[in-house]
Amino acid sequence: MDFFLNRQSDVPIRRQIRGMIEYAISFGDLGIGGALPSVRDLADQLGVAPMTVSQVYADLKREGLVETRTGAGTFVADSARAQVAARSDIAQLHREIDALIDSAMARGIGMSDFGLLFNARLDYRATAGEPAVVAVAGLFDEATRSYAEAIERQVGSGIVARPVTLDQLQADETLRARTAGADMILTFLTLRDSVVALFPNTNVVPIRFIPSEPTRLALAAIDPMARVAVISRFPSFLPILRFGVQRFAAHCQDVVAGSEGDEGLDTMLADRQVLVFATGAEATAGRMPDGARAIEYRHIPDPGDIDRVVKPLARTGAPLRYGKDEG
Repeated sequence: MDFFLNRQSDVPIRRQIRGMIEYAISFGDLGIGGALPSVRDLADQLGVAPMTVSQVYADLKREGLVETRTGAGTFVADSARAQVAARSDIAQLHREIDALIDSAMARGIGMSDFGLLFNARLDYRATAGEPAVVAVAGLFDEATRSYAEAIERQVGSGIVARPVTLDQLQADETLRARTAGADMILTFLTLRDSVVALFPNTNVVPIRFIPSEPTRLALAAIDPMARVAVISRFPSFLPILRFGVQRFAAHCQDVVAGSEGDEGLDTMLADRQVLVFATGAEATAGRMPDGARAIEYRHIPDPGDIDRVVKPLARTGAPLRYGKDEG
């Protein structure tokens, strides 16, 4: 890779060279066993004294980042930093870090202040210890992410909620192995058996999910005279969906219900003015008459269950255990 110096920077030349090489190792540009330029070649490329490069290489060798081989040159060592950079999922982490930096800059936080803030948070986490890890298993990616975010917002520090879907778990052996190491897996009662089959040795806890506040408000605001269709992707979920609509839109009298795969669904939807669809049945909205209103019936984890099940885990680091018929 190419190295360059910023002659206008206040950062000393030696520190710049070292930083560039450390960056290249940390981000995989120089992989384990990769050859660094010779001292003379890098000195000529940068226009510095060979002694400066030699000192940088000596510093990196003391830290275990590079190794010298007699008669061969200097190479990237098999260090923990290089091993992390070689992971297949590290590019995604880099993107997440970049997004965090962009978010800080959008808030008017400069790079140096962000560095101080980030390091202070690292120090805090090191003092507080590792957070408990809770996996949240659902059916749909975007919805499951929203469940995990809601749990983290409610519990606060001391917990990390990782969203996963059944399809992802079934297709990705690495993801299954990582999820098996969670302190607890939260899921819907209807998905519990499927999750337990994948993780027989992990604490799988079913929790309740309730309609979100925007969903409740949207249902309450439906015109009492509107012709309403209630559609679920899965027939097994339809009774729960109908009950929720009846509870929060009890003022609506003309309500029909069905599943996404039902024969005659288009005929049933032909005169409907409002569609209430379960997450995963979004495609049904495209089958509604022009001008019809569509409301997604979105859930959130029951805050009472999160207080009961997850908060003790965050406080003590010891997961609750549930028997086969509990939950």
